[in-house]
Amino acid sequence: MKEKRGIILTGVIIGIISILLVANGNPKNMGFCIACFIRDIAGGIGLHRAAVVQYIRPEIIGLVLGSFLISMQSKEFKSKGGSSPFTRFILGMVVMIGALVFLGCPLRMILRIAGGDLNAIVGLVGFVVGIFIGVLFLNKGFSLKRNYTLTSFEGYLFPTINLLLFILLATNFSMLFFSTEGPGSMHAPIWMSLIAGLIVGALAQKTKICMVGGMRDMIMFKDSYLLSGFLAILITALIGNIALGYFKLGFVEQPIAHTDGLWNFLGMVIVGWGSVLLGGCPLRQLILAGEGNTDSVVTIIGYLVGAAIAHNFGLASSADGAAANGKIAVFICLAVLLITSIANCESLSKEKNLGEASN
Repeated sequence: MKEKRGIILTGVIIGIISILLVANGNPKNMGFCIACFIRDIAGGIGLHRAAVVQYIRPEIIGLVLGSFLISMQSKEFKSKGGSSPFTRFILGMVVMIGALVFLGCPLRMILRIAGGDLNAIVGLVGFVVGIFIGVLFLNKGFSLKRNYTLTSFEGYLFPTINLLLFILLATNFSMLFFSTEGPGSMHAPIWMSLIAGLIVGALAQKTKICMVGGMRDMIMFKDSYLLSGFLAILITALIGNIALGYFKLGFVEQPIAHTDGLWNFLGMVIVGWGSVLLGGCPLRQLILAGEGNTDSVVTIIGYLVGAAIAHNFGLASSADGAAANGKIAVFICLAVLLITSIANCESLSKEKNLGEASN
């Protein structure tokens, strides 16, 4: 019960911080969005040239460094990796493409619902369906195999790169890209964003909060521990949005969202399914990377490349709806998830081998 109170308090704090970030410059319904912020970072370092989504988001840096610092303090930092790295990279790309078709990660989905965006409820249904499909494959023995202990140096690299990236941002390094209009130009002050990320990163590391893990555990074990944290985010952000006048109930004219229900649904099916296979949502991957998990680092690099591909090849949605190329990409991503799921299921492999042996 004490642990549950802790994750609920974490959810309340994340909800408050998300609203404060919006009040101080972040786009509405986007106090925190892991997918959108990684996309902005991809643009900020020149991996894509969509001028409206280019900015080094200090919240992401803070999440990694907050997790790193608290895991070092609690002696939970462990450098490890080597679990199907290229598969994780591909799955990271797939999850990011799905998120950018929907226009948000699981955390932003909750914040969009708290802002009254009914399109996000359609996304939530897809997200649950995707998680359910992923759980079916987990029950069939899906695994990306074990990881291995690595030198501490490996685990230190990603937090160090994030620190260096923040220094470049803080010094206004001339080779970075900055949006002058659109979502990338909307941001809270640098130091406020960093501190917000540090706080959320530390809390998320201690409580293991994860939207995908919460839904997965509820389906598999009827365990509501992780899910209770996101319910707390939803309720807190809802109250904050109403209090500050940000709440707007409906489907149309929602900030940085579209009304194409099918593609909102399928985009989040991809995010839910892919994240189950990866073992956690984008937020959780950043926290694990801060703890020294290089498998999560590879996944995050997949997110980064996926974001660049989504904008360079016109896959990302806009307020006008899902892009034609994005619709094609959705079915490609679903096929990749199905093939990956089947190829890494022990029970399905055994059935195939038995069938071949009997012939």
